[in-house]
Amino acid sequence: MQVWPGQAYPLGASYDGAGTNFAVFSEAADRVELCLLHDDGSETAIELRESDALVRHAYLPGVPPGQRYGFRVHGPWDPFRGTYCNPAKLLLDPYAMAVSGALDWQPALFGHEVGFSRYRRNDLDSAPHMMTSVVVNPYFDWGDDRPPRTPYNETVIYEAHVKGLTMLHPELPEELRGTYAALAHPAVIEHLTALGVTALELMPVHQFVNDHRLVDLGLNNYWGYNTIGFFAPHNAYASWGDRGEQVLEFKSAVRALHAAGIEVILDVVYNHTAEGNHLGPTLSFRGLDNASYYRLTHDARYYADPTGAGNTLLMRSPMVLQLIMDSLRHWVTEMHVDGFRFDLAATLARQFHEVDRLSSFFDLVQQDPVVSQVKLIAEPWDVGEGGYQVGNFPPLWTEWNREYRDTVRDLWHGRGLHPAALPDRLTGSADLYQGDGRRPLASINFVTCHDGFTLHDLVAYNDKHNEANGEDNQDGESHNRSWNCGVEGETDDPDVLALRARQIRNFVATLMLSQGVPMLSHGDEFARTQGGNNNAYCQDNELTWMDWRPRDDGLLEFTRAMVWLRRNHPVFRRRRFFHGRPVEGTHDELSDISWFTPEGEEMTQDDWDAAQARALTVFLNGNAISEPGERGERITDDSFLLMFNASAKSQEFLVPVGHGRPWQIVADTAREGSGISPSTGRQATTGERLTLVEHALVILRRAAQ
Repeated sequence: MQVWPGQAYPLGASYDGAGTNFAVFSEAADRVELCLLHDDGSETAIELRESDALVRHAYLPGVPPGQRYGFRVHGPWDPFRGTYCNPAKLLLDPYAMAVSGALDWQPALFGHEVGFSRYRRNDLDSAPHMMTSVVVNPYFDWGDDRPPRTPYNETVIYEAHVKGLTMLHPELPEELRGTYAALAHPAVIEHLTALGVTALELMPVHQFVNDHRLVDLGLNNYWGYNTIGFFAPHNAYASWGDRGEQVLEFKSAVRALHAAGIEVILDVVYNHTAEGNHLGPTLSFRGLDNASYYRLTHDARYYADPTGAGNTLLMRSPMVLQLIMDSLRHWVTEMHVDGFRFDLAATLARQFHEVDRLSSFFDLVQQDPVVSQVKLIAEPWDVGEGGYQVGNFPPLWTEWNREYRDTVRDLWHGRGLHPAALPDRLTGSADLYQGDGRRPLASINFVTCHDGFTLHDLVAYNDKHNEANGEDNQDGESHNRSWNCGVEGETDDPDVLALRARQIRNFVATLMLSQGVPMLSHGDEFARTQGGNNNAYCQDNELTWMDWRPRDDGLLEFTRAMVWLRRNHPVFRRRRFFHGRPVEGTHDELSDISWFTPEGEEMTQDDWDAAQARALTVFLNGNAISEPGERGERITDDSFLLMFNASAKSQEFLVPVGHGRPWQIVADTAREGSGISPSTGRQATTGERLTLVEHALVILRRAAQ
């Protein structure tokens, strides 16, 4: 076999039509071997003799796409100094664009002798039990694909799992269910477009590993927050092969979603890897250069662990920062994704110990001409000291707003609501984002997500029921701000079922009518249940797969109506914060937003402090929108009254006086079925009293003048 010197950049395996360039970084290694793996179980080892800036490289003419490969690293094995070079371990390429196979959990995967001493090197060959890197063909016909580039104020996010969303869809061929190809199927896309979704946020699709512990229990790492390949689409979601076919299939899905106007956002895990703690397997980074990739404690035998996952990537290492930025650019430029949601993003700001918004990672993102232009969403916390950072990310970023989630749950469940928080959450959380120049669109609003109860379970369970996870129900959050409406779990009591349906509609309507960017969790429009399991990370079965048979025939219609009400009315998706007064230049003497008691009087501080703050009316003035349109034109809209009765008893609401023409009732969450009023729905005049039953929301509209 011919071996040419090749190039040190780009890292990974780069096919150019005639051969493949291989390049891998390791400062710790004395020697690095590239191993080409053959289907008969043999391998061809080629020493990478060329080295530039600690990158070993070679070009191999004739090596085609589909070729499986890995690395073996010769060098010091000294746990006390944090080095774990061991040529018996076949290592994945950190830059592999595809991965073939899965781990066969055998002792050979570990660098130390399992069951003996972790300080004794394990010389068993791991290759027969390892997943392998794959050379990928970079060529793909994107046709006229263009990113939708949906503005944040027009965005509706739908968080979904590739397998969970599609596994039980009755219109999908069985061979496509649970795959990237299923995302591109017309039946799935039709549902998303009819719902009004503009962005599909996919739970992790980077190549991940099923934990040894879960495999022993007969479970799987279903959620996928256990990455081992930051450039490779997870191979188990491919319908027709894992020798690079998964890359083509993922690209095809993105192309189809873009054609429907739907953006693709990836949930990414750059805070840790699947190699775990000091007792974990040697799969890639640990064996290549442990100290360069991972953040070690003062005792180099152990890892710092603010993620709670066993290890943390070293965010002050140039190679780690390059890895992350190269990965992000790869998914934007080569895979055409439209943004990222960063898991435990506070960890990415831990350049040293504390969370620092001036860390190198944020600087690199800010100046990057590719990554800075896509949607960047932070999960703004981790489990380390000072890790809760909601509201503290730089201006370029948006954030999952847990304060919004908690306040809205408290509002409708009647427990521990701090009245002062409610106006902030419904209007874009100015208390969190306005101080650093951000706007309401920095707030990603959600009531439910993959982590926690589904929307159905939020109103059906007071307590978690995670027994199936094998941890004696000790895992998962114990304080869920949930309310079972009087009965724990499933019931046939018609009054309880009616109340639960009303509460679900309350949550959906509140989410869609709040300022900020709304995010739905997949299946909530069908009242999907996980049987009270609020930590279903290891449940790869019908417990977590989305059942496309609605549990509430009217909920899907109601959810669609609320999404489209938001999309059709700019008063619900303002780009700037409310002024709380008449807006100059809008020719309207009324405030852009007002808050009223049920008696129709403007709220005072005493009213906010009183228990009746659970019953209030919000006036949104569509004639007082201060921000201009795309071409500088003035934006006008219908005006709305939102009447909230989150109390436990029926209450009369007076339509505030001084607001002119009659109002039309658009929706009432207490209505049977969908809760939507017909287009000829009844009108309510100024000064009229409306009776709202307990736990209900009524929406009234007045046409623009």
